[in-house]
Parts: sequence; C-alpha cells; structure tokens
Amino acid sequence: MSDPTTAKSIASAVRKRKISATEVVATSLERIRRTNDALNAFCDLYEEDALAAARRIDSRIAEEEDVGPLAGVPVAVKDFTPLKGKRTTYGSLVYKDNIGEFDPIYVQRLRAAGAIVIGKTNTPEFAHDGFCHNRVFGTTVNPWDTTRTSGGSSGGAGAAVAANMVPLAEGTDMGGSIRIPASYCGCVGLKPSLGRIPMDILKSVHDTISHLGPLARTVEDAWLFLDATKGPDERDPMSLPEQAIPFDMDGDVRGLRIALSVDLGYFAVDDAVAKAMQTTADALRAAGAAVTPIDMPWDGSIAEASQMNWRVYLAAFEGELLKTKRYLLDPEVADCLEAAFKIDGPTYKRIEVLRRKMWLDLVSVFESYDALLCPTTSVTAPLALLRDKNFKSIRVDGKLESAEMAYPFNFTPHCPVLSIPCGVGPGPLPVGAQIVGRRFDEAMVLRIGRAVEKCGLMGDLRPRIFAE
Repeated sequence: MSDPTTAKSIASAVRKRKISATEVVATSLERIRRTNDALNAFCDLYEEDALAAARRIDSRIAEEEDVGPLAGVPVAVKDFTPLKGKRTTYGSLVYKDNIGEFDPIYVQRLRAAGAIVIGKTNTPEFAHDGFCHNRVFGTTVNPWDTTRTSGGSSGGAGAAVAANMVPLAEGTDMGGSIRIPASYCGCVGLKPSLGRIPMDILKSVHDTISHLGPLARTVEDAWLFLDATKGPDERDPMSLPEQAIPFDMDGDVRGLRIALSVDLGYFAVDDAVAKAMQTTADALRAAGAAVTPIDMPWDGSIAEASQMNWRVYLAAFEGELLKTKRYLLDPEVADCLEAAFKIDGPTYKRIEVLRRKMWLDLVSVFESYDALLCPTTSVTAPLALLRDKNFKSIRVDGKLESAEMAYPFNFTPHCPVLSIPCGVGPGPLPVGAQIVGRRFDEAMVLRIGRAVEKCGLMGDLRPRIFAE
C-alpha cells in the first residue's frame, strides 16, 4: 500500500497492521532529515525515544490491545511547551539550556491515544511575533516559498505539517499563533474554545487569551487531536466540563446561516485575500448555506488594546529579565517589556470594557447567524525576515495595515475559530479563512470547515517543499 499521510489513515493502517508504527515513525524522521535544512521547522528531534515508543505500540498491537485513535501517529510539539527531560527554550537565549520538568496534560492525553511525540518545532522568542525567527535556532521559512515566512508564533509547526514532515502538530494561540501559520502555510489550524483543552504550561492559571490546539492537513485530523485532548482537569480551573463534539464528515451546511465580514470593520485586506473570501462564500452558497455580508462595528482601538494587553502579559512573567539578562533578549522583546512598565493599571484594566463590547457585538451576530466567516490574515505570507512592526500603520481611509486578523478572537476567547485553506494568491501562496463559532460550538466550525475543504478551493496545488 502507499504510505498513509493523514493522522486518520496512519492510525487506521497501524491498528489493522497494514503498516507498523515503527515504519511510520522512521518515515517521518527520514522526511524531516530530507527537508528540515531547507525550512528549519524542527529545532529538536527525539529519534530514539520516538522509535522506542513506536515499538511499544507495535508490541501492544501484537498482543491485540487497544492502542487508541492516534495509534502510531507522529506529533510535533512547539518549543513553547515543556517536555520532561527535554530542552525547552521558548525561542530565547535566556532559556537555551532549560530542561522541562513535566509533561503537560495534553501531551499525556496524546500519548494515551497512541500518538508519538517526534520532536519540537521552532517559535519566536516567547511566542512574541507573527513571524518565526529567534537567536537560538534562526528563521523558519514557508514550504510554499522559502523567501516567505511560515508565520508565528507556531511557525515551525505550520511548516512541518504543510511540508508533510508530520501529520499533526501542537500550537499555542494567544493572538493567532495557530491560525496565522495555518493561513500562511496552507494547512488547518484550530483555536478551540477557551478551556476546551486544559492548559498547564503557563505561569498563570487564570489567563483568558491563551489556547492549545492542532495544526493539521485535514479538518478531520484537527478534530482527532481535539477529541483526544479535550476535557476537564483540576490543574486548570478554566478547563471546561466534558462535552461530546461530533464530527460531520459530510460537511453538510444546507440551511446554515453564515455571516461574512471581509475586513472585520477595520482591516485593509489584500485583493487576492478578498477575492478568495468571496469565492469561499460562493462555494458555501452552492453547498446550501445562506452567506450574508455584514458590517462589523469594530475599529483600530482593538489593535491598540491587544498590543497593550500582550505587553503587560509578557512583562508580568518575563519583565525581570530587563534587569538581569537584557543582553540576551531580542531587542524587540526588550522594547515590548519596557513599554509595558509605562502602562498604568486603570488604563490596562479598561481593556475589559472593550472586550465586553466585542463580545456583545459577536452575541448580536450569533443571534442571526450560525457562524462568522472572515480572513485569517489580510495578506498572503510576507517575506521571512520582516517583523510584526512592518505591518502596523493606518491608511488614509482609516483602515489598519496589519497582516494578522486573528487576535480579535483571543479577546473573545470562548468562541472557537478554525482557519481553513480557501484559495491561493500570487506565488502561488495560500489564503486562509477563519470560521468563528458560538461559544463552545467546535462542532459547527469543524462542520463548515469540512464543507470548505470538500469544495477543493486549493485545487491540486501543494507546497514546493513537500516530503514524499
């Protein structure tokens, strides 16, 4: 048989003994060795550990044990996530020799489902940027065009999945860090509802912008990751009660009402992205959904508040480094930390007033619609060596020139959001669409995402660097 490449097909083949988990992992490792020099997606590989885990899976199958829905599936972990006994640098020279002390809840659950952690993927320092470069491991580039960024901050994960190194990768999302790489690299990225996947990797257990989630090549694979990792855990007081989340493989959208906002009220959107959004809307209409353009009452104050929130967040946990190890910090990270200490408490707290308004605006949308459709990013993948600061300006018409359109939904964190490839711009470079659902309704965004996937809007195109 030909080598299976999706998580679903790999796990099925392994359970049926059509291929061994050891063969799957060996193939993935070989693909990484052949392509990683060009992309710099992985910063660490766990070859011996992964092969040993694969052999254990094969032995259990030989004993006719149930090895789980992700049997033998290689999974990558972001270098923002600690693993017991493994280096975790957070993309920072400050932590270049840091060794993880525990395995997070979601990693334990993935392994219990039969998945095999194969290595760690690159991230910008402290997950700070929508691009992917740091002074520990360098720059991660896009498999569609190696002069372009893979996005951030889960940029290594996006590149690894898109280039067929692994079928699944974990990402974190505090301002779009799963969805931005998914958009730029042409893969699927899911930001679940806040608390859907327990998060025990942060210094705070009361954070309201941070999420764990998958990057995958198919919507079904993203669901498999979600299904294996969701559910409550007392170590995360924000974690949600158990809830079944069915997956509709048919992607039946007949009768659904979907709102369309190409600019979310305040973004300047590239023509190729706007065109892809209209094509996506037309495809959903042809599939039986009613897609209606709406005007979102949002403006650039959201961008200012998001930047302020992130600065204070990062400074709360890493700000002391300015006194002790500033020389090791990326200058932009240091500037971010310094800016945070100039923000007064009441001004910071008033961000919650804006977030309440944003939430009520979405409540109003969802009174009439089942989901909201909008771009993930306003442009296709920019040049790899740029930074977020290169995309922060106001046009004469008042629209914001900013590549990223994902962060507003970290300010409304209970809404699940799926980024799905929906077309290509010049290059060709992928375009991603966000499907935003009512709070806790991952089933709906996955259902609509599957409908978009079935429309085949990417055609037969795939990245120039794609490991066979």
